[in-house]
Amino acid sequence: MALVLHLLACVFGTGAWVAINGLWVELPLIVNDLPEGWYLPSYLTIIIQMANIGPLFVTIMHKLKPGRLNEVAVIYTIIVLGVVASFLLAFFWKQTTWISGQLHSTGFLILTFFLSLVDCTSSVTFLPFMMQLQPKYMTTYFIGEGLSGLIPGLLSLIQGVGMIKCINATKNENATQDWLNAAGDHYIETQYLQANFSVQVFFFLLTIMMVFCLVAFFFLTRLLQKEVSNTALLQSMVTLNSHSTTDLNQSYNTGPPETSKNGEDTINSTGSFSDPVTNTGIYSYGHYALIYFLTGWVNALTNGVLPSIQTYSCMPYGNLAYHLSAALGSMANPLACLIAMFLPCRSLVCLVLLSVIGTGFAGYNMMTAIMSPCPILQSSNWGVALTVISWVLFIGALSYVKVMIGVILRSQSHSSLVWCGAVVQFGSMIGALVMFPLVNVYGYFKSADLCNMNCPS
Repeated sequence: MALVLHLLACVFGTGAWVAINGLWVELPLIVNDLPEGWYLPSYLTIIIQMANIGPLFVTIMHKLKPGRLNEVAVIYTIIVLGVVASFLLAFFWKQTTWISGQLHSTGFLILTFFLSLVDCTSSVTFLPFMMQLQPKYMTTYFIGEGLSGLIPGLLSLIQGVGMIKCINATKNENATQDWLNAAGDHYIETQYLQANFSVQVFFFLLTIMMVFCLVAFFFLTRLLQKEVSNTALLQSMVTLNSHSTTDLNQSYNTGPPETSKNGEDTINSTGSFSDPVTNTGIYSYGHYALIYFLTGWVNALTNGVLPSIQTYSCMPYGNLAYHLSAALGSMANPLACLIAMFLPCRSLVCLVLLSVIGTGFAGYNMMTAIMSPCPILQSSNWGVALTVISWVLFIGALSYVKVMIGVILRSQSHSSLVWCGAVVQFGSMIGALVMFPLVNVYGYFKSADLCNMNCPS
């Protein structure tokens, strides 16, 4: 049964962010067909943050009407919404509309909002729901959440998204001067290679993964209901026996056990598990402030700031750098979760140090994006290697911090995880709101045609 619960928790975790992660890894193929072009990542980040209306509503309900919100019903609702939205996206992602004299991909952007609503709300519902399981399943859940980035990344590699080739072409009357690389009638043209399967098929695969998440959650709730029923029966038997003899009354606790002298996990009156070993940690208000600050900062970087400029950071080094950064970065997330399972570090000093290291790699990635389309070491293999390594270590270090913060707050209370989810979304929103005007309004980041970049050697 423990193995089954680990599997269900992992599959359940993949549904947390699989839809949005899938959109990110598919961007190299999507940007070629949608009118927003290289600006699309910044549009995507701002739409994701607009969807924070979902977690805001859940957080307010927990604060003003504690216990009134049916958590299971909310989770069912958002997962079903994710299934429907990802299915519709397969058919309507290319739909465009003229708005204020500009062509916009309204079909993609509207359905992306609903998928974002699903994933953002999962931050304040999925984690609190995991409080009903033993602490060891929390790390398994985070592994599943990491797989929500890894699986779409592997699918995109199989699909071969965004691969290009540079060919010599002859200028005709329809060609523009922007394509010219040299004087005369010939120029270098960028052609995107055909993917191994279409964007529509990719979105169908995302739909299937959301269905798996729905099925996993269904069985998780059933197993928990059975566990609660067995616990209630055991407690009633203990209570009945305690009234029969004085000896038994001294041997058994007539109320629901909250702690265990032998250090094993115990079950409280709601049927959820508590861990007396991890509950021994007592945190002051200053500690909580630090934990939530790290949560907001880390998620601002990983969900808001850096995703907005990944194309500018990686694409000048070529498609190989971009694909390796996206794919290996996706692998770094679940790997960090596995490391957290076997080598946990609950020390706040350790988490601060890792956050600083991850921020340093984020700074390097930001520097290469600002220097686009001619970043340092552009014509060198060292440039490709440093970019890929920086993105992988950036994601890996901060993913480990996020997992350990979740484990720490899991040992405290249900409300701690709810507020953790709220801070996750708040930090992500701040990061996106800061980057959107820098990318779309002020134009600090420059795109370029990979086959026609005239950079100094």
